[in-house]
Amino acid sequence: MAALPAYAPMMARLGPLPEPQGDYAHEMKWDGVRALGYVEDGTLRLVSRNGRDITPAYPEIAGLAGATGGQPTVLDGEIVAFDEQGRPSFEALQPRMHQRDPLRIRHLVVTTPVTYLLFDVLHVGAGTVIGAAYTERRRVLEDLVRAGSHWAIPPYYSGGGEQALADSRRMGLEGVVAKRLVSAYRPGRRSPDWVKVKNVRTQEVVVGGWRPGEGRRADTIGSLLVGVNDGGLLRYAGSVGTGFTDEALRRLGERLAPLRRDTPPFSGISREEARGCGWVEPVLVGEVQFAEWTGEGRLRHPSWRGLRDDKDPGEVVRAEG
Repeated sequence: MAALPAYAPMMARLGPLPEPQGDYAHEMKWDGVRALGYVEDGTLRLVSRNGRDITPAYPEIAGLAGATGGQPTVLDGEIVAFDEQGRPSFEALQPRMHQRDPLRIRHLVVTTPVTYLLFDVLHVGAGTVIGAAYTERRRVLEDLVRAGSHWAIPPYYSGGGEQALADSRRMGLEGVVAKRLVSAYRPGRRSPDWVKVKNVRTQEVVVGGWRPGEGRRADTIGSLLVGVNDGGLLRYAGSVGTGFTDEALRRLGERLAPLRRDTPPFSGISREEARGCGWVEPVLVGEVQFAEWTGEGRLRHPSWRGLRDDKDPGEVVRAEG
């Protein structure tokens, strides 16, 4: 049998709950890492949104290869870690995302296990199913995959989205994704058939520098300087000085050290804003939560959420909405 074709994940647009709500399924927006799962020849290969093989980081999901009835399969879902309250936590997932050391991974599997939350299927056996409607693909997915300790198929809301959105707030989740019931799967496309509705505002950013810390953080990073791509330039979007744990600061210091450079990579940063800062090559992507954009194009009250190794710097632009 021919090898499975490579797919790119379908993406959602940001917006309000679409109408009429009865035309859509509403899924929880899980706070993790998007991954396509390729099951072939009895093994599972996990591929991130930007095409990187991330299989070694999540060995506890490997058993999924035996849960699809022996058929070659391509699945879509989100890898998540849970906090002490049982909620998906992007912070808890951070140590797993960047880890490749086998000994460390074996330890993290015990202390910070992950679950692969499946919500779509793209390929089964010898044929693709991306042209089928959402409801049909969900039926195929639920019939295909047997339950396991490190993977699951969360239910979706078949009624109005208001209840789903309210439940997401109650559970402390980021929001919901509304998916048109009759929609096909469009690999690599950001389609209006999928709409992400957020309870909080988040933005991907490119890290381009840092300000030294003061007081308790005198020997480490005080804040990160970040930007977004705009018209072929990396435009300065402000600094982020909150939301860091001590462990996150340590990991950031290790990642930034070999990337140092002498000049700022940003367009639109003033001399005053740049004074006393250190600079790095703009290759690391992070995510922040924030209140709003200012008129000067700065993030207001941003808080750090973590690095996103599954995203490429060139695709980081100001989110719509």
